[in-house]
Amino acid sequence: MVSQINRIKMLEPTHPTRATGVFKGEASGFLNWNDVLYDSFYDIHNQLINNFWKPSQVNMLEDIRQWDELPEEVQEVFLEILTMLSGLDSLQMPTLLEVLRFVKDPAVKDILANVSQQESIHNASYSYINASIIPLDKQKKLYNRIKQHPQVLKRNKPILEAYQRFIDDPTPQNLFELFVHSTILEGIYFYLAFAFYYNLGRQNLMGGTATMISYIHRDEMVHFNFIVNMVQILMYEYPELNNDENIQYIYDTMAAAVELEKEWSDYMLEDIQGVADIDLDEFKEYIEYTANKRLRMFGLDNLYKNYPDNPMPWIKTYDDESIGNTKTDFFEQKPREYAQVNTANGFDEL
Repeated sequence: MVSQINRIKMLEPTHPTRATGVFKGEASGFLNWNDVLYDSFYDIHNQLINNFWKPSQVNMLEDIRQWDELPEEVQEVFLEILTMLSGLDSLQMPTLLEVLRFVKDPAVKDILANVSQQESIHNASYSYINASIIPLDKQKKLYNRIKQHPQVLKRNKPILEAYQRFIDDPTPQNLFELFVHSTILEGIYFYLAFAFYYNLGRQNLMGGTATMISYIHRDEMVHFNFIVNMVQILMYEYPELNNDENIQYIYDTMAAAVELEKEWSDYMLEDIQGVADIDLDEFKEYIEYTANKRLRMFGLDNLYKNYPDNPMPWIKTYDDESIGNTKTDFFEQKPREYAQVNTANGFDEL
């Protein structure tokens, strides 16, 4: 096995414009979108560009009016979850830029730069919501608390450790593990948080926030699909990674994340179930349902019981398919084509 992935050079003038590999190949550094390794990269690029939005486009006036009408305990959970999300995106953005340093294909570098920029917008959106409803001194206290919050630290520790391992030792194996944990962050850890805000939205409360979350949700599913395909490409270019131990690593990492997410949901939501109209059992089944779908996107079997339908049916109003999610196959060499995600092909994302 190759011990490390080499950092890119800014320009390799004797190498081809069209990359011969994403991580292991050669590329000049110049990007010609009409001559790329996988045509599906252009579809992802366009999805990211077409999804562009700014927090200031969302009208928060009704949220400002309704804020004081929320029970105090719901306000506290609202703010704590929002600050936690901000922390995750704060760490995701620089991590993706670290990965970019080891990517040979300029098309993938472009996509990673756009994904990182969207994570920056997400972070700004959380600040925008906060600024609409609470003063700066309270925001500062929230961030100081969340940085050292035992439950948040426990929940995020596996992800941060995997990210740091790659930064300290950029091997193919460590990059594989970073990508797996990145799919956990994008595809598991955000989802109960999203559900909390959607639950308010379905009660006609904090609609601006729910709208903002739906934009973030739409972005995150493009990110998740892209990272899953990066795992596939990494295994293709480093076939020694495609082994039983790494397949089990995906299962084990997903299972551990689901348990941490259930524990976190108990901590955050148990005491407000009645006042916020939350069914905690429904939330926990929903995260298992979501984890099964994430595993199927890796081409793996369900880890939890088969849910024939979404156990949280009301959330279909906000589901990934409604938001406009699509799935791309990076190994499908058909220019500018991709399949619409739907229930039939197993990617009904919510």
